[in-house]
Amino acid sequence: MIAKIKPAFFSLFPLLLCLFALSAQAGELPDFTKLVQKYGPAVVNISTKQKIHRQRMVLPQGLPQLPDNSPWNDLFRHFFGQQGQGGDNNGPDEYDAQSLGSGFIIDSDGYILTNYHVVEGADEILVRLSDRRELVGKLVGFDKRSDIALLKVKASGLPVVKIGRTEDVKVGEWAMAIGSPFGFDHSVSVGVVSAVGRSLPNESYVPFIQTDVAINPGNSGGPLFNLDGEVIGINSQIYSRTGGYMGVSFAIPMDVAMNVVAQIKSKGYVSRGWLGVLIQDVTYELAESFGMSRPSGALVAKVLKGGPAAKAGVKVGDVIVKYNDKTVDASSDLPWLVGNTPVGSDAHMVVIRNGKKRDLTVRIEELPKEEQVASNQAPPRHVSDNRLHMTVTDLTADQRKELGLDQRNGVVVQQVDAGPAYDAGIRRGDVLAMMNGVGVESVAQFRKLVKALPAGKSVAVLVQRRSGPIFLALRVPKA
Repeated sequence: MIAKIKPAFFSLFPLLLCLFALSAQAGELPDFTKLVQKYGPAVVNISTKQKIHRQRMVLPQGLPQLPDNSPWNDLFRHFFGQQGQGGDNNGPDEYDAQSLGSGFIIDSDGYILTNYHVVEGADEILVRLSDRRELVGKLVGFDKRSDIALLKVKASGLPVVKIGRTEDVKVGEWAMAIGSPFGFDHSVSVGVVSAVGRSLPNESYVPFIQTDVAINPGNSGGPLFNLDGEVIGINSQIYSRTGGYMGVSFAIPMDVAMNVVAQIKSKGYVSRGWLGVLIQDVTYELAESFGMSRPSGALVAKVLKGGPAAKAGVKVGDVIVKYNDKTVDASSDLPWLVGNTPVGSDAHMVVIRNGKKRDLTVRIEELPKEEQVASNQAPPRHVSDNRLHMTVTDLTADQRKELGLDQRNGVVVQQVDAGPAYDAGIRRGDVLAMMNGVGVESVAQFRKLVKALPAGKSVAVLVQRRSGPIFLALRVPKA
């Protein structure tokens, strides 16, 4: 009997070890219950109402009005307009649209933070507290660029959150969100910080915190906590192909949010610093062409006339590697550093120009409300250069005006064949404005520049397109 039991016991030994290890790991996992109990009451549900004017279906003259049950109505709606709520063309001219979101209390006297897109265009804002009280919210101020809104309710002695510091946020640390996904109040989800300083399209002035915390519609505007119970971000966006959570969520850092709050309270609006340049990342090939040991910094592709950078002596082709003693590792680091700089103050920059470091001081100006940063006829001259396998021609006056170029800037690419230029990404219609650090003024000068290019090396070529300027790395053939 004993002989039979011993083999069975030892066969279970690995399983017992595994269970013991899982139990030990479970004991090491963080407990979020105390954080939820302490700071959950400071999280609110936000609902809004907005009057929507209905667009009626209008048929072109000559076409008869169809009966409501006609099978052709759907087709006509597609081409001539939506009938509105419920598809009834005889319904009311306007109706109430509702939205849901989250927020959190930052001041016991009733100041609440949320996303601007949660309350944008709202005719009525209703704030529901954890004790089920419903209070009318007033929009104190907002900032579209960072998607932040500050609300105020008439109350006192409210529970508040503790504000954390963005610079203390570390990739891999635990994070917890509380919000109202799909209207389910005070839902808790946890995960880790996936990345910091993320730059999203059209969101240059916010270095987002990326997490894998489950965020869904309704979570917008809610807080993101760390294990110390500090709010480190405002849950704002998700990356999704379905409209629901897919493991990639983004939060606005609290230092950005509190800067917005301070400006709204002090002057009623938000201003940001402005440098007046268009920038791009430095690739490995471009770094080689600029004499840099590794790709880093923000490459200046355009300097806006009359802007702060132009006044400070910044030139196209400069690589900004430091801004106010902060390293600029990627181009996405620079906009929010400049944006957070007080308007009218001096900023110190280190740039790499022609392989050498230079110190520049720039007086920061206010970011324009609507940034406009960058698209006369003589017979053009053509030149075909077999070394780069492309054909260029002089720019006409109309082309210069359309692209915002001066009278001594650029030649236009007429044709690109398989070869170095094509491999670099140069395409027909591109305007070559600079090559290997020298401005291209004419077809004749372009020919001379091409002949002088170093064989077997990468050189930087500044290309102007309707979408804006961009540097490309061109590998010069050895033969």
